[in-house]
Amino acid sequence: MRIWLASASPRRRELLERLGMEVLVRPADLEETPLPGEAPAAFVHRIALDKLAAAPAPPAGVPAVAADTIVVVDGDILGKPVNEDQAAEMLGRIQGRWHTVFSGLAVALDGRVHSGMEASRVKIASMENGLIRWYIATGEPMDKAGAYALQGIGGLFVERVEGSCSNVVGLPLPLLRAFFTELGIFLPSC
Repeated sequence: MRIWLASASPRRRELLERLGMEVLVRPADLEETPLPGEAPAAFVHRIALDKLAAAPAPPAGVPAVAADTIVVVDGDILGKPVNEDQAAEMLGRIQGRWHTVFSGLAVALDGRVHSGMEASRVKIASMENGLIRWYIATGEPMDKAGAYALQGIGGLFVERVEGSCSNVVGLPLPLLRAFFTELGIFLPSC
């Protein structure tokens, strides 16, 4: 089955390909900035819908998927770090404690749209500064919300996940399956 992915995320593409889908990457180019007073959950849901609307329209019968993922600690959104110092600051904030990962998801098929948001809580181990610097030197944190990757080296530091693990990676598969089912697209259990 073909799917239109309104995201350049290699992790989302990989998750969809694992489901046996032929993924056509058609990312949307838009500003991803919270509106004044916008709650993190509302922000990530809105961005997923905006990505879906801004991406080129898929051919008839081809579902489109858009998603956005953020890390939130103390009410602050931690996006992708712009440099190593910012990555160190983010990892310093989340180490030794819990944070929340929110993913907004929007799925469309032939004019019908289903959208929502998933939240997972993640506990990161305590990390000394040297360990944080070692992890940053791997390069992995630099294109990840919150500066870590559960599915990569960063998995060394994830002590616990409450909720969907695929959500933490960037695409809540159980929510995707539910939306697909509502649109008449049937997948195996995620």
